[in-house]
Order: sequence, then structure tokens, then C-alpha cells
Amino acid sequence: MAASRSGCSVWRALLTLKHTSFRSRCSFAVSRVLYSTVYDPNEATFDKILIANRGEIACRIIKTCKKMGIKTVAIHSDVDSNATAEGITFIGPDTHAIQAMGDKIESKLIAKKAKVSTIPGYDGVVKDAEEAVKIANEIGYPIMIKASAGGGGKGMRIAWNDDETREGFRFSSQEATSSFGDDRLLIEKFIDNPRHIEIQILGDKHGNALWLNERECSIQRRNQKVVEEAPSIFLDPETRRAMGEQAVTLAKAVSYSSAGTVEFLVDSKKNFYFLEMNTRLQVEHPVTECITGLDLVQEMIRVAKGYPLGYKQADIPINGWAIECRVYAEDPYKSFGLPSIGRLSQYREPLHVPNVRIDSGIQEGSDISIYYDPMISKLVTYGATRAEALERMQEALDNYVIRGVTHNIPLLREVIIHPRFVKGDITTNFLPEVYPDGFKGHILSDAEHKELLATAGSIYVASLVKAQRFLEKSIRIPAAKQDQKSWELSVQLDDGVHSVTVSRSGSSYNVEVDGKTLNVTSEWNLASPLLPVTIDDTHRIVQCLSRDAAGNMKIQHLGTVYKVRVLTKLAAELNKYMLERVPEDTSKFLTSPMPGSVITIAVAPGNEVTEGQEVCVIEAMKMQNSLAAAKSGKILKVYCKPGDTVGEGDILIEFE
Repeated sequence: MAASRSGCSVWRALLTLKHTSFRSRCSFAVSRVLYSTVYDPNEATFDKILIANRGEIACRIIKTCKKMGIKTVAIHSDVDSNATAEGITFIGPDTHAIQAMGDKIESKLIAKKAKVSTIPGYDGVVKDAEEAVKIANEIGYPIMIKASAGGGGKGMRIAWNDDETREGFRFSSQEATSSFGDDRLLIEKFIDNPRHIEIQILGDKHGNALWLNERECSIQRRNQKVVEEAPSIFLDPETRRAMGEQAVTLAKAVSYSSAGTVEFLVDSKKNFYFLEMNTRLQVEHPVTECITGLDLVQEMIRVAKGYPLGYKQADIPINGWAIECRVYAEDPYKSFGLPSIGRLSQYREPLHVPNVRIDSGIQEGSDISIYYDPMISKLVTYGATRAEALERMQEALDNYVIRGVTHNIPLLREVIIHPRFVKGDITTNFLPEVYPDGFKGHILSDAEHKELLATAGSIYVASLVKAQRFLEKSIRIPAAKQDQKSWELSVQLDDGVHSVTVSRSGSSYNVEVDGKTLNVTSEWNLASPLLPVTIDDTHRIVQCLSRDAAGNMKIQHLGTVYKVRVLTKLAAELNKYMLERVPEDTSKFLTSPMPGSVITIAVAPGNEVTEGQEVCVIEAMKMQNSLAAAKSGKILKVYCKPGDTVGEGDILIEFE
């Protein structure tokens, strides 16, 4: 059985296999989660499990299988499909439940029949764009267009008028076909500014089912989750129980036997509406494991073997708080995250941070390609309280080393420290509301600004001191010993040039920045990717991503990367006489904002186009993106054709 069609790091299936010649090679990070479930070595189980997926979720499953003494096999291509023909048991819900809940249209009808609260909408298959417009007007705008077989935010579009409905129908059907091989769409009323809260359920083959509390998944971009937590700060016990009971009712309506998730939209008055049911282990399942102590993979394996659940509803606790950040290889400064590809030239997980769990399927040297989901890992922190879990997440993000690809840690860190998020005032519209002009990175306060300048100046001086010591110890290159104790520097940031004076005493530096003196201390191990720095009484983890002989540095400070240039006063004076490079005029070119595949080209040389007119569509990680003309004009040349693979910045179309 091959990896899932969408390529997402989501567990689609597990199969047990008694005899096979395949070998599994998979690495995973240590998970610091204390499970209350204990494996009984005398309990009969499977001999071997075949994992029909790739990436971090495959590694996660292997971890539990090893604990249970079960051999594992990983597969990765279509040519292996014939190896699962006989003697297997499917670990997951039965075919009926998967088909019923995997189809959004059918699942909504079943939910209605089971008296589960549902979103108003059209429950049939929408035939074409014009019928979509007709239905949208009957329901009333805004509406949500969804792929019936969809998931992971693919094949979903919000429309506020007829034109957006027509366009949304086109893109949703194309994405649905590409991702799921099924272009059927449905239309629902769009619940504006809701929370996305889901209930984890667990059922067995004996008619038992439990709800394992909720997960708050409202921080999203392009209908894909970015930050999740358990429990939700918003729910009260009564609403939690009502949602859990409805989720269990739905599970029993289809005789559900395994782990699954029932997703709801919840409005400001705690009214909740069934969204969909996912018949698999969700990406965000670790936060549920953290607060309940259950190993959901172990429970799924036991259920598949025929054992009844070992718990009653009253046995399911909420202990502490867990936060999960999805760490992606993507550029958060472009639409909150357009995919980035490349090789992980350096990769170090923050496993030394207390109560951190990292589920990943990559290692240093791994490639991130355009063909699969760009997730690097699931970073989870746990605490007795939400504040404690958030504090540990901030520390973990600062200590996470990822080089070779652009990543979304700057956005993740800003989200978890934002006053609205800390307060719990969040909806699915959080990102566009908080960053209406797009994400710009961390905005430095005056004190943080001085910290960055002082740190940059100190790194520059520390590198000079290290170089001097090397020369003094060199046998072949004798050098006169220098006892310089003070340096006058010019430090340039985006906001201008600043005068910085650094005075050294051992590993401690007194740095004068804009009239204020800061004490900066560190071991100054510039070869390490992480640089712990103490500025007065404030402890920071800084990452110096690069520095060169011309004084240019890239410093990751408070999650965001800042470009800094440090020069001596003399070098800064001489630099004024250097000719500046005139930037190239690229206004007549349309370039690809991301790596991906060209799906359609809507123009040809000689065509007249107007501002905002679609000229081509690029697909990346199964998501389709319409590229429009930035201005009215005439097409001079088209540099690509449908089916071409393009990189970020590649020229697609040239205008006269």
C-alpha cells in the first residue's frame, strides 16, 4: 500500500503483515510524554505492522510498536502494493465508517439523522459553477465551498459574492481532483469568526466509545491548522460534555471502532456545529496524549486486535495543558506561509528543554521537496498550566536550529506571545485580523532594539578577539600582541545607522547604545548554532545564522531574523565613497512566489491584460495559487508551459 495520495503527514492506515522481506529505516525524536497506559507483555498482539504512510507519523507509530514489542515495516512506493494481499488486519475503523465519514456530504446526512448539530447548507453534489452561484444566493453569503472527499484545507474556498463563488468552484474542484481524485463539491453557510474545536474519540468493536476531551485548532492559514492546544481555554464543562456526547453519538451511528476526530465550529455564544469527521489519527493527536496520558496508537492496535476499551468515560482526565506548533518549511512572510524547498544543512531539535515532545520524520541532510506536505515536525510542550506550556514553547522555538530552508518559526513565536492569543481571544480569522497587511516579523520594542544592537556589536568584537588569539598562537604567522579594550562601531539596521561602543573585560562587554550602557556576557562560542547571551538581567538565545568579512550578519533574535551590518568607524566613513548597486528593474516580469508546478497558462504573447487578471496557476503541495497581472499591459513572452516545474523567483511571464 503506497503513501497517501495527498502526501500529507497524516496516518491513513496501519496494516499487520506476518511475512515480508521489506526492511524499515526510520528515525524519530524522543517523546517526553508519560503515558498512563501500560503495555501488558502477556497480552496477545500482532507480530508485525506495515505502516502505509511516510514522514513523522510513521516514525511516531514505530515508537509505540517498539514499546509493544511489535516489528514494523515501512513502505514508500506503488510497486509495494501487491505485498499486502493476504493475511492482514486493518488497524483503523471499518470500511463502512471510513466511506461514510470520509465523504462530507454523506457524513453530514448521517450527523443530521443522529441529531448532531450541523451547519446550514446544501447537502447534495454541486454540478457546476452556475448552480453553485444559485445555491449560494439561496443560502446567503458568505458561503464555504468544500471538496466532499477533502481534508487538510485542500479543496476549500470562502466566497462573499457571485464572482468569488465561480472562481472558488473552479479552484476547489481542481484541487479536489489533484489531491483526492474526486471533484465533488458541497456548499455550506460560512460561520464568520468561529473557533475550530475538535473532539478526540475512541471506539472498540464491542459497541463502546469514549470522548477524550477537546483540542483548540483555531489558529489557521488557508484553512490549515498551525497551532493547536488541549484543552480549549474557551469551553466550559457543560459545553465540553455536550460536544463530547454528540461526537460519541455520531461514532456509534456508524459503529466506529478506532481513534477518530469529530470537528466542530463553535461561535461566540458556544453554539457548535458539526464540520466533519476524520477517520484517522490526526496530526495534532499528541496534545490529547499529553493531557490524558493515553497512547492513542497503542489503543488503536488493541482495538484492532479485538480487545475492548480499558477505560470508562469517568476515567478520562484533563491533566495540565499542551501546546503544539506545526513547524513547516515555508516562508511566513508570504501569505502566512508559502512552501520552501531545499536540504536541511543543519538541524538540531530543542530536546534539552523540559517537557518538550518532537514528532519528526527528518534529520540533518533531509530534502524538503514540492511533492509532499512541507511539515518538518510537530513541536509540543506540556505544563501544569497554559502559561507554563506557552513559556516552554517560547523557549523551545528559540532553541530550534533549522538551516537550509525557510521556516515558519518567526510566525509561530509571534502567535504564542501575542496578547490576544495569551488571553485566549482567538478565532479562525486570527492571523488576518492580527496581521491585516501580512506578517512582518517581530516588531522590536526600544529595549529589544538596543539588545539587538548590543548583541551584534559584541559578536563582531568577539570574532575579532578570537581571530587575534589565533594569530598570536600561530607559529608560522607571528603577530604583535594587541591589548585593545574598546571599539567604536557603526551598526546598521533597516531603521538606520547607530553608534555603538564596546568595552571588553574578559568575556563580559559593556556596550553603549544610543546613550544607554548594557552589560553583555556569553561564552562567545561562535561555532555553535545557539548563542546564549545575558544582557543585564535578561537571558536570550541568539542564533547567528551567517557573518562575513564585510561585517554582514544575519541574527535570529526573538524568533525573527534581522540583517545587520557592523563596521568600525573608519570603515563606515570609507564606505560612504563606495558606489551603491542600482537594483534591477523587475517590474515587467511576473515571477513565481514559490516552488511548484505550472497548472495553467491563461495568456499568450500579444494578449492585452488588465490589472488583477489571472495569467497562470501554480500548484505547490497540492494547493493551487492563482497569479494575477500586477498592472494592465501587453504580454511580450511566456517562459513556461503547463506541467513545468518552477522554482521560487523563476520568471514566468514578461510584459512589454
